[in-house]
Amino acid sequence: MNREEARKKAEELVSQMTLSEMASQLRYDSPAIPRLGIPEYNWWNEGLHGFARSGTATGFPQAIGLGATFDPDLLDDIGDVISTEARAKYNEYSKHEDRDIYKGLTIWSPNVNLFRDPRWGRGQETYGEDPYLIARLAVKFIHGLQEGKSPKADDPHMKTAACAKHFAVHSGPEADRHHFDVEVSRKDLFETYLPQFEACVKEAGVESVMGAYNRYAGEPCCANSYLMGDVLFARWGFEGHFLSDCWAIRDFHENHKVTSDPVESAALALEQGCDLNCGCTYLSIDQGLKEGKIKEEYVKRSAIKLFTTRFLLGLFGENEYDSIPYEKVECAEHLAVAKKACEESIVMLKNDGILPIDRSKIKTIGVIGPNADSRAALEGNYFGTSSEYITPLAGLIHGAEGIRILYSEGADLFKNKPDNLARPFNRISEAVTVAEHSDMVILCLGLDATIEGEEGDTGNQFASGDKVDLSLPESQRVLIDAVIKTGTPFVVLMMTGSAMDMRFAEENASAILQCWYPGPRGGDTIADIIYGKVNPSGKLPVTIYKRVDDIPDFCDYSMKGRTYRYIEKEPLYPFGFGLGYSKTKVGSAYVASRDEDKITISVKASNTGSYDAREILQAYIRTDSGYETLNARLCAFKPVMINAGSTADLMIEIPLTAFATVDNEGERIVDAASADLFIGFGQPDKRTAELYGSEAVTIKGIPVKE
Repeated sequence: MNREEARKKAEELVSQMTLSEMASQLRYDSPAIPRLGIPEYNWWNEGLHGFARSGTATGFPQAIGLGATFDPDLLDDIGDVISTEARAKYNEYSKHEDRDIYKGLTIWSPNVNLFRDPRWGRGQETYGEDPYLIARLAVKFIHGLQEGKSPKADDPHMKTAACAKHFAVHSGPEADRHHFDVEVSRKDLFETYLPQFEACVKEAGVESVMGAYNRYAGEPCCANSYLMGDVLFARWGFEGHFLSDCWAIRDFHENHKVTSDPVESAALALEQGCDLNCGCTYLSIDQGLKEGKIKEEYVKRSAIKLFTTRFLLGLFGENEYDSIPYEKVECAEHLAVAKKACEESIVMLKNDGILPIDRSKIKTIGVIGPNADSRAALEGNYFGTSSEYITPLAGLIHGAEGIRILYSEGADLFKNKPDNLARPFNRISEAVTVAEHSDMVILCLGLDATIEGEEGDTGNQFASGDKVDLSLPESQRVLIDAVIKTGTPFVVLMMTGSAMDMRFAEENASAILQCWYPGPRGGDTIADIIYGKVNPSGKLPVTIYKRVDDIPDFCDYSMKGRTYRYIEKEPLYPFGFGLGYSKTKVGSAYVASRDEDKITISVKASNTGSYDAREILQAYIRTDSGYETLNARLCAFKPVMINAGSTADLMIEIPLTAFATVDNEGERIVDAASADLFIGFGQPDKRTAELYGSEAVTIKGIPVKE
């Protein structure tokens, strides 16, 4: 069903409603209107990395881990799995007249905010710190959610409705989000904070956009005349529906103080084009209509937009997705996609040769740490329920095949004294004993979504969900020091949703695996990598800084000194970096062809190792424009396979839009004469070359205009 047809049906249906009935449909928990045959519908559903909060579903690595895959086609597959399971569940729930929260087809994902600061607890929900990477992954994910792969019809309905959030300029601090006013330059706005949203709207046709809690330039983001009116609706031509973050409209009068009461807040949001209220402020619309403070035309406009979405989804009659059976939930095919995602998400940051494990030398492995056997560290936030959980400890035991596994939790995740009657750090002696009796140690460290996440999580001393700094909790630092002192070689498994201070691991560990929150069965994949059954291939979607002092104040939204594009100090591990068990290298690259849309680069790459290697071919650009970013920026990437001991001829396409830069007024212009391209398996920076052992190939002086 096309949008024009759906809108006509929506207009006809809405025309039969009273104003009060229209108003009732602008809430996330829209009630039934029996006389018109309209069932109740709850718009609030989550699907960030699996259909969430709705019982059993296939679970994937947290979004930041999906960012580490650099694999848009995989994100398409994941979106398709989520939409299939959402439909399968919706079909059954509807049969039982269960239309509760988390059981509908409007999925409030993806989160395409830019992860500008590693202290932000919700950064784990994003695809990383680069707007180009975020956009490429989000566009495919949205396609999988909204179109899927099957079944098809001559005039297909929308499979599920995706939502790009949180619009815009939103990335912490969590504790301040209800009253914070963000000020950024127009250059930063259009170069960093908006490109991924534009791609979601103009390329992916995302059906909904969610506003952020904070203000931008003095106006709340859920009623922002510039962001919504000038940019989203006028410039980008967005035709879907706009919704508020949850209880964000209440912040207008309670925290932002731009209105005096709920009626004024509802009136402001509706006037600026916020169609759906996640919260309760729109309960005051009836009062506002009676008092003449809310215009009828705005209520009707929003109701029509919302019912257009419901008709596009086929919610008022039979559609081609009604036949998706419940048996598709967590089926073998979907679990295989989750397994692949986990394999591609884990980033190996260091390896002195200890991995993969040499079974002829290693007979006893000590598995130590608070995340070794933690279900929470598998999940991240916004998760569903799995029928099976495989922690790193369980995975290592499953794959041991004659190797003895010794285990010690060693420390609580963050409490120094988890046992009230014992002394502080009372679990250290067991950890030391296990390390002393082992040939090597797998040290499982990190956080989980209870201490890193959204406002209200355990979080720091303010319970904001953000991190105070990049250090691990003291309980884990004491454990680390104790293991180091034993002299037993150790591998660090870092299970977090963000970058941490890992200087201790760089200096002392034999190997480091950044595992993120790998999903419910992630322990099996971690073990497969450690035992050598899987060659790690993830790349960092964020910069891992050496220390928190290397980044600006958390509340400063300027990009100066932030992310790989503007970093001024050498990082510990750069964006785009990740090792594998084979030695791969780009040997040469040249411009093979050019047309009106793109430049095609021919690349020769080699794999001198004994493992087939999945690599991420990366292209970075730096033009001679005066508006160029400080450092070369990602302009294309492509997952490739290079067989062991072979050389491969590869191609990568660079869109000509990469020549454009953003000026100080926020306009994307092409004023450069030439550009340099850098082709490799990481960034063209000194630190990447040092870690990887080879430099990116440079193609100099490519003319911007032929």
